[in-house]
Amino acid sequence: MLDRRTFLGVVGGGLAASSLAGAAQETKRKRLAIVTTEWRFHSHAWHMGERFLVGYPIAGRWHQPPFDVVSVYVDQQPENDLSRSRSKEFGFPIYPSIAEALRCGGDKLAVDAVLVIGEHGDYARNDIGQKLYPRYEFFKDVVKVFKEDGQTVPMFNDKHLSWKWEWAKEMAETSREMNFAYLAGSSLPVTWRMPSIDMPYGAEVDEVMCVSIGSIDSYDFHALETIQCMAERRKGGETGVAWVEALRGDAVWKTMDSHSWQRGGWDPELFQSCLCRSQTLAQPTTFSHRYPTAAQMREWVKDPIVYRFQYNDGLKGSMLMMNGVIGDFTFAARVKGRKDPLSTLFYLPPTPNVVYSAALMSKAEETFLTGKAPYPVERTLLTSGLVEAGVQSLASGKRIDTPYMDVKYEAPRESTFART
Repeated sequence: MLDRRTFLGVVGGGLAASSLAGAAQETKRKRLAIVTTEWRFHSHAWHMGERFLVGYPIAGRWHQPPFDVVSVYVDQQPENDLSRSRSKEFGFPIYPSIAEALRCGGDKLAVDAVLVIGEHGDYARNDIGQKLYPRYEFFKDVVKVFKEDGQTVPMFNDKHLSWKWEWAKEMAETSREMNFAYLAGSSLPVTWRMPSIDMPYGAEVDEVMCVSIGSIDSYDFHALETIQCMAERRKGGETGVAWVEALRGDAVWKTMDSHSWQRGGWDPELFQSCLCRSQTLAQPTTFSHRYPTAAQMREWVKDPIVYRFQYNDGLKGSMLMMNGVIGDFTFAARVKGRKDPLSTLFYLPPTPNVVYSAALMSKAEETFLTGKAPYPVERTLLTSGLVEAGVQSLASGKRIDTPYMDVKYEAPRESTFART
């Protein structure tokens, strides 16, 4: 039997999905431009752009967005490129520049929304390991058209805003100054959760943690957005981050043995709660669902990485990438008034369906249709800075003080993750 809270949550999620479907039926079809680094199988253009070509499932129905992809810019076309075959199948032209794509070959902005995907492709890395994706350059080219043509339209930016803090901040500020809807970020905050819970709005929170799969300057962003979409709901709203400290290899095991934040580690109960939410917890041969020993974790995890950071209001955060122990994203928090940690799994359905990217594109679609982002771009600005500082700390071996990361914002009260 459903209790009242569960019933209202299910009905609320269903109403949200129905509203999106209704808007698609009642709204005149709009024109979408896609700007991407590359378009191949399993690339983010494949994950996201194709949702606007063939639709996606939501609330038990196949939803077709009221958009026509009318132009595409592809920065690189590798041997396994799909953009040309998709162009032939769906009838959109591929233009040689972003400006031409936004103007559809004419002399004025000719689209109603822009989907920017700056992920994957053959790009250089800098000396601290960041891949120099041209997200900032893409943004500048789009905004240049806006300024020259005296018109703006909503825009979505995949993943972090930029590898460089100053550029990321400029991107967020420009969207505010020019007053266009700007959504960005990861699919993790909007995917399903098991159990289906959120951080209580206005909760007093002492410590937060995500244990995840992944690597630096890539999956660390997903893990940090997992933390941030929960932490931002705390009492007082977001205040920014004071410092970031990264650890790798043996230093991780040494700090883990300290069993406390004060001694350089983290709350061991939060770590255990995260592992207990995982659906991919590693096991020795022939065993099933046994909690790994410290020795087993040291054996299985060849390259553990941790980002420890503290918010300006004192909230403590830890992001642990533990390839070999788990293969998913789990979250836990120490919340005032709760004896046990608040914890959940951020669920990512497997390929080829990867419905979590559909959940993200439903938010992009909402932004494009309403002209209002469902959550602030400042979330992604802050996580962009956390990624950069974490990679800098790993490279230097030092804690990075981040007084510049004084990002303040209020999260929406309504939960925005998938529930139907």
